[in-house]
Amino acid sequence: MTTNQAIDPVFVFILGACLVLLIGITAAMITFVIRYRRSRAPEPTSQVEGSFWLEIVWTALPTVLVLVMFYYGWSGYLALRRVPPGALKVNATARMWSWNFRYENGKSSNKLMVPVGKPVVVLLESQDVIHGFYVPAFRVKRDVVPGMKNHVWFMAPKAGSFDLFCSQYCGKGHSAMITTIEAVPEAQFNHWLNEEKEEGKEKGHKLDGAKIAQEKGCLGCHSLDGTTGAGPSFKGIYGTKVKVTRDGKPMTVTVDDAYLRESITAPGAAIVDGFQPIMPTFGDLTPDEVGALVEYIEHVK
Repeated sequence: MTTNQAIDPVFVFILGACLVLLIGITAAMITFVIRYRRSRAPEPTSQVEGSFWLEIVWTALPTVLVLVMFYYGWSGYLALRRVPPGALKVNATARMWSWNFRYENGKSSNKLMVPVGKPVVVLLESQDVIHGFYVPAFRVKRDVVPGMKNHVWFMAPKAGSFDLFCSQYCGKGHSAMITTIEAVPEAQFNHWLNEEKEEGKEKGHKLDGAKIAQEKGCLGCHSLDGTTGAGPSFKGIYGTKVKVTRDGKPMTVTVDDAYLRESITAPGAAIVDGFQPIMPTFGDLTPDEVGALVEYIEHVK
């Protein structure tokens, strides 16, 4: 059973029950308004004060209906929490304002690549505030809370690109915290997963700082065109002097390699005036990745 198969029948049943009640109650109301209107029946014609069986019926039927809804809802919930055996494990890290997905072999991506027809369990982790893992196409939504382990699973029935949103307001860049789940045939997925990792220097090639900045969500806060965002713009910042607060004391520093490395690895050490200390600590960055980011920022003009 897929997550769609667990949720859709419950939704259809509850919607159908609500429609039947809406139509039935509305039809009865219109009938009574027409048949027993004052011009036609100015005085009551019935002397019946109550009906024991009628009260039993309108008490029992809603009770049974609610219990049936609860049963199907509970069954659907259990199906969402029981991960099928052999599911592909992926660690998802949410931070303001981006997603990062890391596979068991160490490969990471800012898009969630999955094989078609195979269950995938996503282990959820937040590095800062409460986020939400929400994929409408697969009917799954789960909060991502700092310090709390959580998971969600799904299975893509066909190849395609499916939107993945953050469902919890997590700050200024919340609306831009969007990525996709890319479902591809299993052979294509295995080829992608086992490609040589681009992390670290390999075969003499340098790391791509622009790609790292994109994958780690840096560009959600730091613009490239001079526009002020949640953080200072990268444009032309290298070599300039900025006012910061360090250990509660204001000072002026030069934006050089050392300052940028500190800002990436310990963002709370020196807060630039006019900005909030909201940048998360990127503990998953390697020294080579930090160096690539510094070099990239240096050349943003």
